[in-house]
Amino acid sequence: MNNFIIIVLDGVGAGEAPDADKYGDAGSNTLGNIDKFVGGLQLPNLGKFGLGNILPLQGVPPETAPLASYGKMREVSTGKDSTSGHWEIGGLKVEIDFPYYPGGFPEEIINLFLKKTGLKGVLGNKPASGTEIIKELGDEHVKTGFPIVYTSADSVFQIAAHEEVIPLERLYEICEIARNEVLVGKNSVGRVIARPFVGTSENYTRTTNRRDFSIDPPSDTILDYAQKSGIETVAIGKINDLFAHRGISFGIKTKSNAEGIEATIKMSKEKKSAFIFTNLVDFDVYYGHRDDPVGFHKALQEFDAKLPEIVETLDESDALVLTADHGNDPTTPSTDHSREYVPLLYYRKGKPGKDLGTRETFSDVAQTVAHFFKINNDLQGISFLYG
Repeated sequence: MNNFIIIVLDGVGAGEAPDADKYGDAGSNTLGNIDKFVGGLQLPNLGKFGLGNILPLQGVPPETAPLASYGKMREVSTGKDSTSGHWEIGGLKVEIDFPYYPGGFPEEIINLFLKKTGLKGVLGNKPASGTEIIKELGDEHVKTGFPIVYTSADSVFQIAAHEEVIPLERLYEICEIARNEVLVGKNSVGRVIARPFVGTSENYTRTTNRRDFSIDPPSDTILDYAQKSGIETVAIGKINDLFAHRGISFGIKTKSNAEGIEATIKMSKEKKSAFIFTNLVDFDVYYGHRDDPVGFHKALQEFDAKLPEIVETLDESDALVLTADHGNDPTTPSTDHSREYVPLLYYRKGKPGKDLGTRETFSDVAQTVAHFFKINNDLQGISFLYG
């Protein structure tokens, strides 16, 4: 079959990075702190892969003969955002200094946004938790029709709107205008994000119709190199959005981890000599950002239960990488991403697991993909194809 599959467990960090204190994230350890909170992670299949060999986990002891090679990776790019994390997995060292707006967006940005979109006003314009700000401003939004604009510790311009007040297609249009005509040049945030919600007063809930509008990667990623080399590239989940639809032969939108897992299994069975790149976002969106370690653990258990089914689709010619793009520790007061190492599990059927150590960049994954498909490239990283 000769497929190479990457599954990004969004937000599943493996301990504070050496520079975590610069980001206000000293002590963050998504997996380790959830493990302590729940009295031991129950992840038997990830344990067999070697998850407990990467960092100490009460519920996941180290394996003497893990099924997968194991290690952890350090991010060298600036920030702790999904964009920079995925781009680095894709082989780039992201040296773009994305703008951040801890005090909300300046008047000139908001005025230009209103002018370009034809909107009469906005609500919010401050850093906030997405669930909290719709509780706070949802009624006023329904009354006025003004979208709720907010940001976070990441470089994001988020637009929340009730689906019955601003229909989805109009919301997406507003986001595209913001992306292409407003948040450009020195104001080029990493992502513009549509955050639709439904419901009534005191019972608003966000829907799965979120959409991310990323800036273009500054240079070719492993997706571009693979596609130009004749390799079919399959993007599952928000991969398409994060790479601005570049280098992608076939994209599959998903609305949950479960859909992403099923799409990955289906593509693994159907495709030959393809590069399949999946993001599973529920860990981050529903549990990390909402400081819910119990829900986070449950989502990890659901993935763990499906891992054998993923593995069953592979033969000796295939490769599977499980990793993450950043941390999102649900046990800390912050609801933002955390600057952490990310776990690395690399599976080849019939090959014993090895200690891959601490990798100096996420881009080692991209070089491994390139090595697997014999693609010449100018990407960052060092391949671990043969351990």
